[in-house]
Amino acid sequence: MTQPSAPAPVLSTGAGADARAERSAAIDEWLSKVFSDAGGGTSGAALVAVGGLGRRECAPRSDLDLVLLHAGGPGDEAAADELGSRIWYRIWDAKFALDHSTRSPGLALTLAREDLKVALGLLDARLIAGDAELLATLHADAVAQWRREARHLLPVLRRITQQRWKAHGELAFLLEGDVKESRGGLRDFGVLRGIGFAGVADGPRPAVRGAHRTLLDVRDALHAVRGRRVDRLLAQDRDEVAELLDLGDRDEVLRRIAEAARTIAYASDDAWRAVERWAAPSGRGHEERRPLARDVVEQHGEVVLARAAVTPRPDPALPLRVAAAAARADLPIAHATLEWLGGFAGPVPGPWPAPARDALLTILGSGPSMIEVWEACDRYGLVVNWLPEWARVRSLPQHNPVHLFTVDRHLVETARQAAGLARDVDRPDLLVLCGLLHDIGKGLPGDHSIVGAPIAARVAARLGLSPADVAQVEKVVRLHLLLPDTATRRDLSDPRTIATVATAVGDPSTLALLHALARADAAATGPAAWSDWKGRLIAELVRHVERALDTGVVAPPPSPAVALELPDRLPAVRLDTDSVAVTAPDRRGLLAAVAGCLSLHRLDVVTADTVTVDGLAKMVCAVQPRYGGDIDREAVVSDLRRAVTGDLPVAERLAARERSTRRGTTAPPRVVWQPASAATDATVLELRATDTPGLLFRVASALEDAGADVRSTRISTLGGDVVDAFYLAGTWDADARARVEAAVLRAATPS
Repeated sequence: MTQPSAPAPVLSTGAGADARAERSAAIDEWLSKVFSDAGGGTSGAALVAVGGLGRRECAPRSDLDLVLLHAGGPGDEAAADELGSRIWYRIWDAKFALDHSTRSPGLALTLAREDLKVALGLLDARLIAGDAELLATLHADAVAQWRREARHLLPVLRRITQQRWKAHGELAFLLEGDVKESRGGLRDFGVLRGIGFAGVADGPRPAVRGAHRTLLDVRDALHAVRGRRVDRLLAQDRDEVAELLDLGDRDEVLRRIAEAARTIAYASDDAWRAVERWAAPSGRGHEERRPLARDVVEQHGEVVLARAAVTPRPDPALPLRVAAAAARADLPIAHATLEWLGGFAGPVPGPWPAPARDALLTILGSGPSMIEVWEACDRYGLVVNWLPEWARVRSLPQHNPVHLFTVDRHLVETARQAAGLARDVDRPDLLVLCGLLHDIGKGLPGDHSIVGAPIAARVAARLGLSPADVAQVEKVVRLHLLLPDTATRRDLSDPRTIATVATAVGDPSTLALLHALARADAAATGPAAWSDWKGRLIAELVRHVERALDTGVVAPPPSPAVALELPDRLPAVRLDTDSVAVTAPDRRGLLAAVAGCLSLHRLDVVTADTVTVDGLAKMVCAVQPRYGGDIDREAVVSDLRRAVTGDLPVAERLAARERSTRRGTTAPPRVVWQPASAATDATVLELRATDTPGLLFRVASALEDAGADVRSTRISTLGGDVVDAFYLAGTWDADARARVEAAVLRAATPS
């Protein structure tokens, strides 16, 4: 008679250490019964947990990592395979995900020499049921082998770790990071334990263990929310995760993750430096201390204080000098040095003396090497000593999906990118400072450019800049979005566009700073914030404004549609690398037909210009593939000819595609009418909405049905949102505007 299987445990979906302990205990008890029911009690084998279960860190949807150990004697392997089959099938029948193996201690140790995952797993091995002595012997041998092989294994582990960091990014600064694989995540805590087992560095400190528990709690909540094993926290899940963890709001979740990840990442850096020192050739005697700057020396590949600098009342500018020397030499600052500076150095009194200010600008101008130095100083409270305003943006989440990083990391990345453009401006010092401060107003009510400008000015004044330089910093921060917004949302062939920008900018030096900052800002935001067409539009705007500032004459080029030659036969379509030109008899709905056809071919329209002469419409659209890749040129040209003649059922095809498109919850669209001064002989209607396939087609159709003559359009995409500017010929009174606005909002609202 077959013995009934032990019933599978019903696991808690709670978050926290108590819930993990409860899940681990329940799984242990059940697996022990499964082992016994399968005949394991008399087999001389041992059922061993590794991985999360081995560490008693079971999340609600974690898989089970199990090893069935056998003594390795004659017949033991075959018997263990049979026992393992009975155990594994009962676990699978209970719907648990399972990673399993059957091994003798000798085989396990052999594999551990070749496979780091196996080696690290054995360090966490824990007995579930069976022969305790068998596991105790293996664990002792595995730890001893890990220590013996550390000089060979740790460099391999570091290389794998660095590859993982490159693939998954830094958890502390990502808006949708992987809490397990990203730098500073759960996997790095396991690496720290491995380094500790090797005896090369101390094991994780209490603060690091606390950070580890925070990330485990987040993963618990994430599994509960998603109902499956997942380690990446997406924006859509933050509210529910915050509720499960009893945190105030979605932003607090990211702040907690960022702080925990920073703690683990810094401990990881410190541990790997200890590994480097341990692995360095010995026998060289006392290593020379190499001077780097006043009161700053290098020792053992780290930046430390000169002995004379360690006084009861250190110079407040000393941390800045240390950081500047580290950034310039591209060296890490020693852990003990940072601890001492954080504990004894106070704020720099304002206005800053020139050496302190120069040290800060040296840090910001150091390029890539500044990132690690800034993060280390921030970790020990030094940055807030320099810039008290930094506390508010530290780990502050962004709310636009176009951003990859939190606000503080974005600011540091922008300064880093700006340093690479130093030769494009006459004041590189102001450029890197504006890069660091350009978004300092985020998190406050209102337009962050407007509210951030006076904050940046106060910082600049405290740093001891001249009144003229303070005014320049305020102006650049206030206008830092002027060029990208104008280039992508306004008609550059309209003289009023150029005149407006020239008046706001005022002089060539400010224009150069704004241009460089726009490029640095976009590069620090993420790949979705920049494209070749956007770069060309901004460069074109800058050229026109430069000419206007130099000569006082505003003379932008005519609309590209004007330059189209009259073809021999109509309709005519020309498709270039990133533009489409159409010439056809004018008719209502022409812009919508062209936009809709391009959308069918997954080509996004970024600008569209039209002119009508003697009943003939000329249209030029700048386009880019929505998902990259090559364009089927023949199909696009053929379908465009059919679309402009009305022979292609554009609306029906787009409707079919939209029905198959998944939609999430989105904010309602909004229409903004720009002031009359925004354009010459036209009224500018801006639509701010969620980007969806066929949006331009629907809105253009609605405008044309409402009797609007669309002279040109500018489409700016920001992550999942768009700002579409439509230049409507003529002037529009309040009643006409209300009618057109209602039609546009209906078209932009997903059905």
